[in-house]
Amino acid sequence: MSSSTVFSNARIVLPGETVTGSLLVDNGRITAMHSGPTAAGTIDLDGDYLLPGLVEVHTDNFERHLMPRPKVQWGELPALMAHDAEVAAAGITTVFDALGVGEADPESLRGSTWHKTLATLDACAAQDLLRADHHLHVRCELPAPNTIELFAPFHGHPRLSLISLMDHTPGQRQWENIEVARIYYTGKKGWSDRKFDQRVAEAGQLQEAFAAPHRQHFVDYCREHGIALASHDDTTVAHVEQAHAEGASMSEFPTTLTAARAARERGMANVMGGPNVVRGGSHSGNVAAAELARHGLLDILSSDYVPSSLLGAAMRLVDDDIVSLPQAVAMVSVTPARAAGLHDRGALEAGLRADLVHVRIVTLPDGARHPVVRAVWREGRRVL
Repeated sequence: MSSSTVFSNARIVLPGETVTGSLLVDNGRITAMHSGPTAAGTIDLDGDYLLPGLVEVHTDNFERHLMPRPKVQWGELPALMAHDAEVAAAGITTVFDALGVGEADPESLRGSTWHKTLATLDACAAQDLLRADHHLHVRCELPAPNTIELFAPFHGHPRLSLISLMDHTPGQRQWENIEVARIYYTGKKGWSDRKFDQRVAEAGQLQEAFAAPHRQHFVDYCREHGIALASHDDTTVAHVEQAHAEGASMSEFPTTLTAARAARERGMANVMGGPNVVRGGSHSGNVAAAELARHGLLDILSSDYVPSSLLGAAMRLVDDDIVSLPQAVAMVSVTPARAAGLHDRGALEAGLRADLVHVRIVTLPDGARHPVVRAVWREGRRVL
């Protein structure tokens, strides 16, 4: 958008308050804001909300499009186009595509190479085909023998901005309840009970052999290359203490109130899933995201596996009188942006990128309120 654009008659959600007024954009940047009655602008929001573009630091949605069913691999280009359109429609203007590396099963996404996927992402970005600004979040499965090998395509990649350290060994962290893990792996991944039991029997040996050296490898990599680091499924204070000592800025999906409190005390941002809020609890039986919010321990929301849950969860926390609207919006915009090292976006402030979302709150016949994304702009250019 080369000329100035005025968004008028908007309820503008700022970091500390919501004001009615107008916002001026010029050459992709926010240049000014005015509160109070405004004259007609280039774009009249008719009293709807204007939010900063949402920043998503952890979504498996791209993987879901690449493998929509167990062992069914989809083409990289159509998968990326569908994923990109979906996140933009959810109001997400900056997305960290979470791609996992490390898996003994060569038929799984995380057990195969990502070379072609990264080449497709770069080609689409170069041709200006993408609505959202895509970054890479590599999820490293520490006990897998091939994790370092499969990380090779990401080494030095300019989009790599975040690495998280995972250990999904059944019996600890997310999968303390092995039967809950069985339901997940047999349901989502299509494993037979026999395959699950076999993998559980092997898991302890793999963890003992590979988890510690792989962890040190990626901690060192993040320090050397200035990549943001996140822990994953912290359950105990010891888990948090280790991650903090390693330089982690985020604790993704802490499974207990104790771990979340320990992370906050050490200056780490707690990340929880939007679906957890929308559903009213964790599908794994761990601590509820809303419970952390009630204790003032929830910093960042992630859509995890449902892009639309990001905005939906933020509004649910507001409607349940747990946080204010500016606090909820910060959880999906400025706080994740800063935690990931992005300082040019995330808030409606002069000088920042004009990443904007027009949101209307609708009330259904049953009385339920839902946020509906009406339009999205990235750097001042309308993408939805």
